[in-house]
Order: sequence, then structure tokens, then C-alpha cells
Amino acid sequence: MSDSALPKQTKVLIVDDHPLMRVGVASIINSQSDMTVVAQAGAEEEAVRFFSELRPEIILMDLRLAKGSGLEAISRIMAIDPQARIVVLTTYEGDEDIHQALTAGAKGYLIKGLSHQDLLRAIRNVRAGHRFIPSVISNTLSSRIRSSILTGREQEVLQQMFQGRSNREIAEKMQIGEATVKTHVSVILTKLNAEGRMQAVVEALKRGLLHLW
Repeated sequence: MSDSALPKQTKVLIVDDHPLMRVGVASIINSQSDMTVVAQAGAEEEAVRFFSELRPEIILMDLRLAKGSGLEAISRIMAIDPQARIVVLTTYEGDEDIHQALTAGAKGYLIKGLSHQDLLRAIRNVRAGHRFIPSVISNTLSSRIRSSILTGREQEVLQQMFQGRSNREIAEKMQIGEATVKTHVSVILTKLNAEGRMQAVVEALKRGLLHLW
């Protein structure tokens, strides 16, 4: 068969901070005749650089990276090329994680527990110009209640709560009044339907408003 008769291969960039995960995903992709892995990255800067240099048709992006942020990498890549096709492949399954990734420009969202058939289907669908959002992801996203969305300031206070700081310590850290902190905490508890600070933190972790790492 001549080179011109060979099927065009979709070029894929894998971004994940776990080498074994990258190798496993690359093996699945490279076993397909219509796609090939052109590069692997483990950090935000690498991901942006490889995209700029190689212009792959598909980027598989983990949201958790050892250096930098997968979400920030998505934003930077989309700034370079608004037509970039990014599929998130991550362990983060909170509604806020999903919302932020899709808002940043991701065209697909997969959890690392899904089958390799879903991975291949996502690559082909997104390459064809479609979105790929499995039902489990769309169901999680649909449960996101707009009235429970935290403001930027409330996110900051929540982060301080996560670190175990008292209202007084948060006030000193953020250079705001303690009464203002109490108001923010009260609103956060209401929005997250939590009875106390610990329950609020647990709920925030479930939704992806906070991460353990």
C-alpha cells in the first residue's frame, strides 16, 4: 500500500503526571490504525510547548499535574488555538471540576475508571468535531445548582477553612474584618447545605471545589 493510501492518523498529545498512566494510554492509542501518540507531557509548561510545536489534533489532559494546572493548560492552549480539541482524562469527578474544564474549552470529559473503548470513542468523536460527555458526567453536571456556586471571595474563605484556620486567623490572613469572615462562612454553609465547617469542607471536596493535593 502506498503512503497516500494509508489512513490518516489522528495525532494525540497525552498530558498526565504519572508516567505509567501515560504509557498505558499511549499503548491503547498506538494499537489503533487511525491514531498515534506524538508526545507525552507531565506538566503544564510541557503540554503548552508540545501543543505549540506539534499541533496535535487531540490533547488528552489530566486536571491534576505535578507542576502547574491542567485547567490552566487548557486555557493557555485554547488561547493559542480556539479550535484545539481537548479531552479531559482525570480522577476528578466533582461537578465544579467538570464545569470549569468544559467552560475552559474541553470538548470531552472522561474519568479514569471508564473503559478503553470509551477513550477511543471520545478521541474519534471529538476529532470529528463533536463533544463527548458520558451520561455519568452529564448527570453530575446537571446536578450542579447555580444557587450553590461560590464567589471568588467565598472560595478564598473556604480554602482557609480547609486549612483549619479560625475566623480570626482567616480575617488576619485575608486582611478583612472578623464579622465579614463570619458572614462568608455562614453563606458557604448555606450554599453547600452543610451544618458545620467540617461538613462544608467534605462537601466541597466531593464537588471539586477543594482538592487534597
